[in-house]
Amino acid sequence: MELDAIDKKLVNLLQEDFPLTGEPFADLASSLCLSETEVIERVLRLRNGRIIRIIGPVFNSRTIGYQSTLVAMRVSQERIEQAARIINRHPGVGHNYQRDHYYNLWFTLAIRGDMDLAKSLQGFKEQIHPEAIIELPAVRLFKIKLFFDVEGNGNHDEPDDPRGMERAHHVVPLKPLERAVINEAQQQLPIVPRPFDPMAKNAGMDTDEFLSNCRSLMDRGIMRRFGASIEHQNAGFVSNAMVCWAVPQPSVEAAGRKMASFKEVTHCYERKTSEAWPRYNIFTMIHGKKTSENADTVARMSRETGIDEYELLTTVREFKKERVKYLV
Repeated sequence: MELDAIDKKLVNLLQEDFPLTGEPFADLASSLCLSETEVIERVLRLRNGRIIRIIGPVFNSRTIGYQSTLVAMRVSQERIEQAARIINRHPGVGHNYQRDHYYNLWFTLAIRGDMDLAKSLQGFKEQIHPEAIIELPAVRLFKIKLFFDVEGNGNHDEPDDPRGMERAHHVVPLKPLERAVINEAQQQLPIVPRPFDPMAKNAGMDTDEFLSNCRSLMDRGIMRRFGASIEHQNAGFVSNAMVCWAVPQPSVEAAGRKMASFKEVTHCYERKTSEAWPRYNIFTMIHGKKTSENADTVARMSRETGIDEYELLTTVREFKKERVKYLV
């Protein structure tokens, strides 16, 4: 769908500066010099036009007791759709992609407890019988910021501060009210003047207390952010790829920080290697409006880090992309 200048400004605000207030759309309207009614109409149109996928929280899964990992499989081409359907049925699978590589199915899995994670992986093996499978859990997170600048006016060209990198978190003790807030906040946000009122009521508190708990969860790093996730292909970012880098261990921290500073990079992790995947230990996701942009980004990343051993895995097909719902 065609976006005018106000739509583009609104999409950016919904992604990175959504107000955690009783009347968030009125607050957005004030910053855009519009009426609340017009903002709500535009948000509904953006959602119906599949620009906005969901408005809600993104949680740090480790802090609330979940284990997560990246899994790669080798499945024969004639069985890949069947395998994808089996994988997609698991509620802990958030993303599942076919990639142009020997390992052609890549998916993320989040689940409570180490034993349950191992059990789920064993279940996939028994149902799918992949030719090969590797598990690549995260060791360190350098960046996760899924923001797509649809304005493209240069106001968002400054890269993130790589000093904000995050190491693995331990589980954080949660109060019963905080658990209620986490469980309820993950619903699709209603596009109405006071969207948090029904969530707060269901959680057994008033709206101010509900939002205060949300802000506290964010301040403590349990909630990474609250905002919109967009369908980046529909917003013009049609090319994306995962780049796996072989970084000597003494250079991991410096290279991870540098890679995370690129605005084209939305995710940057150090991951545990495996016998079947022994060299590549830093994984980045990059997005661009065309394939040539991604190639240029990878070339600049290689040049500025001095890391020239990497594999670029282009996305062939998206089988699943949604936020995992965590129950605490």
